[in-house]
Amino acid sequence: MLPAPTNELRDRIERVEQRIQSAASRAGRARSEITVVAVTKKFPAAVVREAYELGLRVFGENYVQEFETKSAELQGLAGAQFHLIGHLQSNKARLAVDLFQAIETVDSEKLAKRLDACGKPLEVMIEVKLSEEETKAGAAADTLPALIGAIQACPNLRLIGLMTMPPWNENAEVTRPYFRRLAELGREHGLPRLSMGMSHDFEAAIEEGATHIRVGTALFGPRRKGE
Repeated sequence: MLPAPTNELRDRIERVEQRIQSAASRAGRARSEITVVAVTKKFPAAVVREAYELGLRVFGENYVQEFETKSAELQGLAGAQFHLIGHLQSNKARLAVDLFQAIETVDSEKLAKRLDACGKPLEVMIEVKLSEEETKAGAAADTLPALIGAIQACPNLRLIGLMTMPPWNENAEVTRPYFRRLAELGREHGLPRLSMGMSHDFEAAIEEGATHIRVGTALFGPRRKGE
């Protein structure tokens, strides 16, 4: 039996939902077009189960090995999906395929082939690097045609869209151009699903076409310093 959800998390979910609906309304979009990926990195399995009890179904994790330690406690959550939203090293491909239903951070043909070789059906997104930040991962925009072709040639992979991580800025208007650019690339390559936007800027992402928003702090509160 799942524990009774806390009022605090329920209230946070309601506030996020209000923000999503307002942004969708401004953009003339249907709420049903937008999926919340609840980012649960550094939070225990009990928090994931609590969020599930309150209706969240898609969860994002950044680290393969961290999620491996709590995945056993998350068995039996009917309809739950777990997305890897952090960088994936190709030597962890098999473990990732065993743990996740979708990987949003494919950024090379090598990684795609490693995932495909695992032999299990898997949804993937291409992470696109749109900034000059050295710390950011992702495929360059001009390499997308070749990478899309390589993924589409992998029988076990289903390419569903694009993902990006703009440089951090508290001002959503600073990150908006990155969202707009990803939407342009999605249209150019026929990939309408876009994973972009986080707790502080997902309204701008929705207004620019996001179909998946990655929300952690606004749902679960701040992580401990250093996490």
